[in-house]
Amino acid sequence: MDAPAHLFSPLTLAGITLPNRIIVSPMCEYSSEAGYANDWHLVHLGSRAIGGAALILTEATAVSPEGRISPQDLGLWKDEHIAPLARVVNFLHAHGARAGVQLAHAGRKASMSPPAQPHRVVPPAEGGWSNVLAPSAIPFAADYAQPHALDLEGIARIRTAFRDATLRAHTAGFDVVEIHAAHGYLLHEFLSPISNHRTDQYGGSFENRTRLLLEITTEVRAAWPAQLPLFVRISATDWTPGGWSIDESVELARLLKAKGVDLLDVSSGGNVATAQIPVGPGYQTAFAERIRRESGILTGAVGMITDPAQADHILRTGQADAVLIAREFLRDPYWPLHAAQALGQNTTWPVQYLRAAPKGSEPRLAIETKK
Repeated sequence: MDAPAHLFSPLTLAGITLPNRIIVSPMCEYSSEAGYANDWHLVHLGSRAIGGAALILTEATAVSPEGRISPQDLGLWKDEHIAPLARVVNFLHAHGARAGVQLAHAGRKASMSPPAQPHRVVPPAEGGWSNVLAPSAIPFAADYAQPHALDLEGIARIRTAFRDATLRAHTAGFDVVEIHAAHGYLLHEFLSPISNHRTDQYGGSFENRTRLLLEITTEVRAAWPAQLPLFVRISATDWTPGGWSIDESVELARLLKAKGVDLLDVSSGGNVATAQIPVGPGYQTAFAERIRRESGILTGAVGMITDPAQADHILRTGQADAVLIAREFLRDPYWPLHAAQALGQNTTWPVQYLRAAPKGSEPRLAIETKK
């Protein structure tokens, strides 16, 4: 019988193998201008590669200008965005980390101010936009934009935007694409009956509400090389009666696995402003465990995972196949190096830092980038 996986076990996904199971979760930085990556993204993401994370995902990266959460979001809606992102990818590879991009459309939560500023809708005169889009013309909350319901032509344009952004991601050298279908953004809005009141083929039944995500998954998988992994992030529940549920998430996971998705990144919430969410250490892990057990897809656990022993326990007990860590990486960019020491595991160190590494540590090797 194989030994149970642990935090520093390798993980094979499609045609790549991660040296450990620590993934940097997407974190919006609100530091772009016109969608371009810059020095902030290089240093922010690059420092997590130096710190030993196996895979580093960008923040939500918009597939269209109106798909941004704020005017300061990253984008991949035009070819000019490729080179600045490739610079980041090349740095991550040089320091032994795989690079992933989360492709997103903010839907009805678009054209908003960044969290560090007073909460408000950003008007077009200040860099916002009026064409905020959603499955139905239902605002997220009173202090959010009034969205326009997408017609079928608009839905087709969004499918194409995800496909085209995927092709650009490959040109930039990314190793993983993640489709963002969580946290109340556009694809989650289609999934949930709370935000989707449509009466056509994209609304009503479970089959209809999942149709757009499955269509986009098909488009992205066809555009993305088979040897490279595809992730999808979902909110497993709306935490609200009558909303998207964990039962539906299990069924969706089976469908996504059949479409060629390699790992489901399991989060929750974000689509109901008044939802009461019992936030605490590992509060979403049970969703990842159930989806993994009942659908057979690999899952990643995320949410208030901060302690090395906690993360290791999630993996050793089969609750998930990887952990995605966000805020703890903001507090400690070198969390994997410290976790290895705390757990008595071996890991590689940047050659520049070997003088501070535990005795016997090996230098980290760069990932060969295929041209």
